[in-house]
This record gives sequence, structure tokens and C-alpha cells, in this order.
Amino acid sequence: MNPAQYFKEYRQRMGFSNQSDAKTFLSGKDVSPNIDFEYIDALNSRIGNILRSVNNVIHESIKYEDLDLFIQESITRPFNVIREANLVPRLNNQGRRPEEVLFSWLRGYSVSEYFTPAFANIFNVSLSSVANIGEDDLRNIDTFKRSPKADLAINVDNSIVRIEVQSGFQGINDIKEHKVREARRAFSENSEHTICIHVDIYNGQVAFVQLDNIEENDVNFVTRQQMEGQSVFQIDQNYFKWRLLDPAPSLVELELEI
Repeated sequence: MNPAQYFKEYRQRMGFSNQSDAKTFLSGKDVSPNIDFEYIDALNSRIGNILRSVNNVIHESIKYEDLDLFIQESITRPFNVIREANLVPRLNNQGRRPEEVLFSWLRGYSVSEYFTPAFANIFNVSLSSVANIGEDDLRNIDTFKRSPKADLAINVDNSIVRIEVQSGFQGINDIKEHKVREARRAFSENSEHTICIHVDIYNGQVAFVQLDNIEENDVNFVTRQQMEGQSVFQIDQNYFKWRLLDPAPSLVELELEI
């Protein structure tokens, strides 16, 4: 019996009809850890506390009177939908624990929801006219995959402006290069401008960056080794037009070319 035949017989006697099944069994990759819902509850509570901290210090004109209701709508409700759709075990971006992927998503989602009324005021449109064009079907795993598509669409003077909402929590304020490329494509094909609104929760400031007019050789493009060598657009301090302790700026003050 040659080695290949022996190997096959050996694995068959162990109960494996093919090599793939044997490798999966021996690696343990088919064993999924149990989801720690107590951990998730603690993380969701932390998101609520983050919003409460922001709401306590932000300018009076932006504050929510009933923040508990907002937290229910922007954290508890979407989490329940995601849990009932059994998506939590499938959240494994870059090998992170599903609980942490969910935390990052819900944190960004709730911050975006929190500031959307302020964005409507800045662009002088009704809140109901701020159309969500992001892939935010909470029952769809694709919602949690990376996408260059912008999050919101606002009609400004009969022109569609795409709004890419980001939030930062560690004082590192970047925009991934593929977001800039997508913005250039949208303007080239549809004459739609794209504004990245970056909410820096760590430093209490908000940047407004028009992505479609960033040149390819802009000096603010850098490579982030901690992001697997990805190229990102580093947001210069001059783009931060709103300090959260102050009233929100007007569209004119932002000096955007839209």
C-alpha cells in the first residue's frame, strides 16, 4: 500500500470520507464559541452612557430631552432585530469577537442617528427629507460588511448631496481611500457631491470634508500600518468646523462647494 492509499484508509477508519472534513475536525474551526449576551448587554449599556455623556455637554440646541427614548430606538430596538435574525454569531470581521463587531456597529449607528437632526438643520432641510441610502437592513448580514456607499442623501437646492457619516472615538481621524474613490465616481457619473461628516467624539469636534474634490496626490493621504497598510485620508484640523460645545454651524460657514 503506497503512502497516499494508507493516509486515505487511516482517515476513513477515523470516520472521515474526505480530507476537508478531517482538516476541519482536527483544526476545531467548526467549533463556534457561545455568544456572551451578558457581555453584549454591558457593551450596549456603555454605548448608552457614551450618548448620555455627549448629551450632557453638547450645546443646548442639539440636546435630546428624552434621551432614554432615543437610546431605546437607536440601540435596544436595532439590537433586538439583529438578535432575532440570529446575525450575531455571523459577525466576525477581521477575526474579532462577534460581540465587539456588534458594539462597533451599534456605536457608530447610534452616533449617526443622534446627530442626523443636527445635520438636517445644518443643510436647512426637513428631517423627513434626509433619505437613508445606506445598506441598513438590520436583518441582512451584508449590512455589516464594508461598503463604499454613502450613508445619507440630502436634497440641497434640487441637487442630491451624499453624506458619509463617520465617528471617531480614539482621536484618530481618517477617511479610507476607497470612500474618496467612490465619491469621485459618484460625481463623475451622476454629478452628486459627497460630504464626509466625521464626528470626533474623543475631542468633541466635527469635520466636514468634501470627498469628490480631493486630489489623488493630496498630501493628507497616508498609510496606516495599524490598518494593514491601508491608504487613508488624514483629516486636517482645518476641516473641523464644529466644536460640540458650540451651536452647529450654518451651511454657509462650512464653505462647501455644492
